[in-house]
Amino acid sequence: MKNKKLWVVGIGPGKIEEMTVRARDVLAECDVIAGYTVYCNLVMPYYPEKDYISTPMMQEEKRVQMALERADEGFEVALICSGDAGVYGMAGLALAASKDYPQVEVEVVPGVTAALSGAALLGAPLIHDFCLISLSDRLTPMELIEKRLRAAADADMVIVLYNPESKSRSGYLAHACDILMEKLPGDRVCGIAKNIGRDGEVKEIMTLEKLKEYSADMFSTVFIGNSSTQNIDDFMVTARGYKSEQ
Repeated sequence: MKNKKLWVVGIGPGKIEEMTVRARDVLAECDVIAGYTVYCNLVMPYYPEKDYISTPMMQEEKRVQMALERADEGFEVALICSGDAGVYGMAGLALAASKDYPQVEVEVVPGVTAALSGAALLGAPLIHDFCLISLSDRLTPMELIEKRLRAAADADMVIVLYNPESKSRSGYLAHACDILMEKLPGDRVCGIAKNIGRDGEVKEIMTLEKLKEYSADMFSTVFIGNSSTQNIDDFMVTARGYKSEQ
């Protein structure tokens, strides 16, 4: 019977009031918190007594291995991810690697991903069908990202873009906008949510043409509306199809 535990926890944007009650409870009860250095620094003020394991970006597999090793030693370990652990998070790696640790039970604790917290900041852009696409080509070929962008535009989906730009990936958002404007009009309603739930939080609504010129970063989440999305009093609102909306 398994008697060792690894929790994979989505912490939302990072502030304690933005976490789910379940995530807060797990972090309070665990012995060890493991995660990307930035995320560990976000939760450390709330849980200073914990033992921390942190690694820099691009060392996700090492981080999972270290967390599983500590759990296998008998500690309760929380492997934390920003947003939701199952949306571009660590849940998949942890579950796959756990086969080498048969005595460790893995449980995923959901959190609030940036698509949801950013949508709340902008208004109601995700009322109808939507999709998430990461613009990072570190693990996904750009040709496949481009294919997904075109498919989402063809399907008239609201599109949420994660990882739009970084220091090593400048121009990626402009490139995505060029691809989308093969199918979509330049005046399509779009929005940016930046530093969601953190200091310096901002939102901005603009057209797709203006979005192409926006200086985004890894703390930006991008929303491209569908054909029914409107700017209503500086809120991004997508129609659901009710009679009152027609």
